[in-house]
Amino acid sequence: MNQRHTYRKRFWMFPIFGFAAALLLGAIVRWLWNAILPELLNTNPISYWQAVGLIVLCRILFGNFGGGPGRWRKPGFGGGFPGEGGPGFGPWRNKWMDMTDEDRKKFRQEMRRRCGKPPENE
Repeated sequence: MNQRHTYRKRFWMFPIFGFAAALLLGAIVRWLWNAILPELLNTNPISYWQAVGLIVLCRILFGNFGGGPGRWRKPGFGGGFPGEGGPGFGPWRNKWMDMTDEDRKKFRQEMRRRCGKPPENE
C-alpha cells in the first residue's frame, strides 16, 4: 500500500486526537487544582473551562510542552548544552581563544561594569 495514501487516510484523525487530548488535559488540570490548591494555598476551586484557559495561557507564556527539540535546539540557534556551539558561536569562541589573559580580564571587567556588578578583586 502506498504510504502517502495511508497518511491522507489518517490525516483527519490528528485534529480529533489533539482536541480530545486538550479536553482530557483540562479535566486533569481541574482535578489537580481542586484537589490540592484550595486546601494548600486557600485558593478558590476552578471550573473546567478555567482549567482549559489556564493550559492555553501556559502554552502562550511558556511555549511547547516538550513536543520536540524546541526552538533553541534548531540549527542556527547555537544549541543549549555546555561545549556545544552552533554556527553563531564559532567567531566568539575564536576571538576569546585569541585573547591574552589581560584582554580577557579587561573584557570581564567591562561586562561586570555594564551589568552593574562590582569589579572583581583578584
